[in-house]
Amino acid sequence: MTAGWQDKTWGEIATLEYGKSLRDYIGSSGKFPVFGTNGQIGWHTEALYEEPSVIVGRKGAYRGIHYSRTPFFVIDTAFYLKPKMNFDTKWAYYELLTHDINAMDSGSAIPSTSRDEFYSLDVRVPSIKEQRRIAHILGTLDDKIENNRKTAKTLEAMAQAIFKSWFVDFDPVRAKMAGESPDSICKRLKLTPEILDLFPDRLVDSELGEIPEGWGISPLGDLIELAYGKPLKAENRTQGRVPVYGSNGIIGWHDVKLVNGPGIVVGRKGNPGTVIWVEGEFYPIDTTFYVIPKNGVGLRFLYHALMRHDLTALGADSAVPGLNRNLAYISKQLVPHANLCTAFENLTEILFLTSNNLKKQSMDSIEIRDALLPKLISGDIRVQESTLQIEDTLT
Repeated sequence: MTAGWQDKTWGEIATLEYGKSLRDYIGSSGKFPVFGTNGQIGWHTEALYEEPSVIVGRKGAYRGIHYSRTPFFVIDTAFYLKPKMNFDTKWAYYELLTHDINAMDSGSAIPSTSRDEFYSLDVRVPSIKEQRRIAHILGTLDDKIENNRKTAKTLEAMAQAIFKSWFVDFDPVRAKMAGESPDSICKRLKLTPEILDLFPDRLVDSELGEIPEGWGISPLGDLIELAYGKPLKAENRTQGRVPVYGSNGIIGWHDVKLVNGPGIVVGRKGNPGTVIWVEGEFYPIDTTFYVIPKNGVGLRFLYHALMRHDLTALGADSAVPGLNRNLAYISKQLVPHANLCTAFENLTEILFLTSNNLKKQSMDSIEIRDALLPKLISGDIRVQESTLQIEDTLT
């Protein structure tokens, strides 16, 4: 037994309290997060529990462990943890992540977490000071992961906003038509004079409605090829740094690439029509297409353009939902002048690259956290109080 740690069961140190039914939590302007079995699902004007704590999924095929650092509300598909003794709730969250909650089934028709099984779980309880040190180490990594996620999302939203302004709303063209001065347009829309000069000053009628003068309209099939991914079963993969993509995103890793990045993956089967940007080399499996650009159109422009096509609606006539690429090929796409597309590529490249670097940093942090978590919780690795340095006590 690790010195100073107590062997307990969860039933000795805490109870699982039932959540309550709640309506109108989605889209609410309340300040208290609302949790269900799989995490936060909305907001409410009142809290059910006034302290930070752990939320444990109660109903459903997959039931998760979640943490709220503020007062919160829990609906009736989940429990919340109420201490019977003094412990750090963030440490409790990490300790519970080491257990398989979904294996604690009550045996009812709907998969449900058994409180009796939960209460019988063994837990090794360090001193409150060491609990806080463990929570600090793991929480710092989680904070970095979350901050990187938010920043990456903001950068992606910035690129989307530029695409919409230039190629959907035609803001620079409309500003010119309204007689706004070039200096004012550049300042308001954050353009350089050189980029502003690439936009025409008129809109003309077309089969897609009003479009900037001189811009073209092409079928997607003239701009891209949707190439088939290749089969790669899990048992045939060799663990490496190449992400393997299915129609829902990354499904594993391999040591051999199929496609050089950057690239675009499009869902073909199972979740058809999804559009995923990939910065580095990757391996798309046979439930996906990957995009091969034609006629010099940039990948970043194509990515945002494809996001605006309703590819999901272009289903193949088969039992399994799928994307019919021939229908996708005949969809019409507005095509600006090549030099304007190039300007968009150059302007957004740094946003894409920075976002990707943040995601890589998060992946590294996740690996570190997942490796540390069981060792810190078990006491195999101890954290010194003075420096919060990790001391490995394995012999």
